Amino acid sequence: MCTTCGCAHGDTQVNGKGMTTMDDGHHHNHHSSGHTHHHDHDIQTRTIQMEQDILSKNSNYAAKNRSFFAQQGVLALNLVSSPGSGKTTLLTRTLTDLQGMFPMGVIEGDQQTRNDADRIAATGMPVVQINTGKGCHLDAHMVGHAITELNLDSQAILFIENVGNLVCPAAFDLGESYRVVILSVTEGEDKPLKYPDMFHSADVMLLNKVDLLPYLAFDLDLCIANARKVNPRLKILLVSATQADGMEGWYAWIKAMHQVAQL
Repeated sequence: MCTTCGCAHGDTQVNGKGMTTMDDGHHHNHHSSGHTHHHDHDIQTRTIQMEQDILSKNSNYAAKNRSFFAQQGVLALNLVSSPGSGKTTLLTRTLTDLQGMFPMGVIEGDQQTRNDADRIAATGMPVVQINTGKGCHLDAHMVGHAITELNLDSQAILFIENVGNLVCPAAFDLGESYRVVILSVTEGEDKPLKYPDMFHSADVMLLNKVDLLPYLAFDLDLCIANARKVNPRLKILLVSATQADGMEGWYAWIKAMHQVAQL
């Protein structure tokens, strides 16, 4: 959990500008009673309290983001995956293919660099880069700052590409309309069981790189069964971002959810 892994130390930047992190960044426990040994139960209690405080603050910011999206008729999609799943390739193809149908914008989350944001910008779509520094996920406070920078049109589709990580982003609600987890067939069919919180919290799973199935020892049915075991309500779509296989089903879902956002 990010309350103990050392992330979010105040080095987050939105479009190159520094911002104050959601919590105070104090992750150290100090004794002032004159003795130097640690009480494990005290550290454990403080860690649990910090986790509760951070998630409570995040939930408040997420509620504000969600209210804004609802008022503006914005469909906000939180895209989560491990590194190398093809998330950015899938996003750039989606932006290119849907261009002109809807106003769209992107919030791009990475620890460092603007590489992925530059790829997004090449499609002609507006993009705001969030560099989290040591942080391993986006939080609702960061997204709120980025929304201000992005200046979204009403009734737009907002794609939030989260930091590549199947652990910590699962705990942080960004105020999104739906959470979309991207899993590639090169990662292994056991990932939903290894990272159940992420797959349980997702609304959609895009199983990417299916064009590679003939060349891999990947059990497609087992992967789907594992995902269903963790989350029976999960919508599963098979896609190839490079070959465009199954992308029409993904676009149909986006269009249907965009209509829902206007109700």
